[in-house]
Amino acid sequence: MGYNDGLSTHLAVLGTAERGENMFEALLEKIRQYDTIILHRHFNPDGDALGSQIGLKHILKAAFPEKNVYMVGDEAGRYAFMEDSVMDTIPDETYPDALAILLDTAARKLISDERYHLARETARVDHHLVVEKIADTEVLDPSFESCCGMIAFFARECGLPVPPLAAASLFTGLVTDSGRFRFDAVTARTFELAGFLLEKGIDTSGIYRELYATDLEQLKWRARFIQKIRVTPQGVAYIYTPLQEMEETGLGAFGVSRGMANVMADIRGVDVWVNFTETPEGVLCELRSSRYNIQPVAVKYGGGGHEKASGARVRDREEAMRMLEDLNAVAGGKTNA
Repeated sequence: MGYNDGLSTHLAVLGTAERGENMFEALLEKIRQYDTIILHRHFNPDGDALGSQIGLKHILKAAFPEKNVYMVGDEAGRYAFMEDSVMDTIPDETYPDALAILLDTAARKLISDERYHLARETARVDHHLVVEKIADTEVLDPSFESCCGMIAFFARECGLPVPPLAAASLFTGLVTDSGRFRFDAVTARTFELAGFLLEKGIDTSGIYRELYATDLEQLKWRARFIQKIRVTPQGVAYIYTPLQEMEETGLGAFGVSRGMANVMADIRGVDVWVNFTETPEGVLCELRSSRYNIQPVAVKYGGGGHEKASGARVRDREEAMRMLEDLNAVAGGKTNA
């Protein structure tokens, strides 16, 4: 599937849903058909991935108490403070009669727990730019700032109950993926949905306290990573962290890769930056930009995301440096990306 593929930038409904139909009605109809729902999202979850997963689980449990709703994937990591963030352990035998819903995931290789393909049917809800078709029923809308925003919109438009726990989870993801309401994707709808969630009686002060609290050790590590920043002649800032150094930090792969990516933000003269972090499974690449569309570079290396915030995982340092050259070309104006 190409980047455009005839899809509207505002609405993409693929698979069993007819284009032009209310995009959430197709999802709700699939949910009604199954007694077992299994929720997946991308590995190394951020607030949006976990928030949409937890939020949708509790919306469905409130709307359909007779259904079995499970969440699977790797550990919550940095976002373990979110209530009910511990994943369920389920056997393979749970899948053949289930609907697997994939949340906040642009590409197959990014899905945590590959057993989703064992499900009788699959559906996807995602706000990233379209990379490939993954599920039988796809609800895709890149105009949303977050997958949590899509789930909140789904609940509101379909008249589904949103318990306080679901609202808190969705608000957390909406805040984190909108950059505290600063990113380009933020619209009037973002604030409408935030208000809709606030009406459910959530503790925003507690959410912000957990999201932005930084201990002294973390501040020291941020200072060390700032010292590691390098800038290419084309104005691309980057940090490369070898495996041994990543492990020595004690921050974990996600804490180093995504957690330290934006120490390079707001550097005068730098419009593109990338954080490379070695892990036992390969090099995590967090690509960011304040000006250019860097998503095609992430897609080229098997990843995906948004125009100005994308990610991928490559094999080794050599491949990471090839990605850096592609980003140099973007920043140097040698590509239409």
